[in-house]
Amino acid sequence: MMQNAVRTMPPDAFGRLGDGEIAYVRPLLSEEVHELFPQAPRLAPGHRLWALLSAEGRPILLTDTRAAAIANAHEHDLETLSVH
Repeated sequence: MMQNAVRTMPPDAFGRLGDGEIAYVRPLLSEEVHELFPQAPRLAPGHRLWALLSAEGRPILLTDTRAAAIANAHEHDLETLSVH
C-alpha cells in the first residue's frame, strides 16, 4: 500500500503567489469582523459583510456588498477570487 504525502506550501511562499496581483473576496458575519479587522468598531451581530483580502490574507477592505469589494479590487488592479 502506497501512502501519498501531502505537501504544504510555506505561508511566505503562498503569500508571494499572488505577487500583489491577486486578492480574494470572502463573506463574513459582523461578529467575525474583529478577527480580520481588529480596529473596526463593534457591530451588531448577524449582519453579512464582505472582506477583500490580499493573497497572503492581509485585510484590505470591509464592505456590505460583494460588488463593492470587487470594484475596489479592480480599481487597484487586483484580480479577484472568491472563497466559499
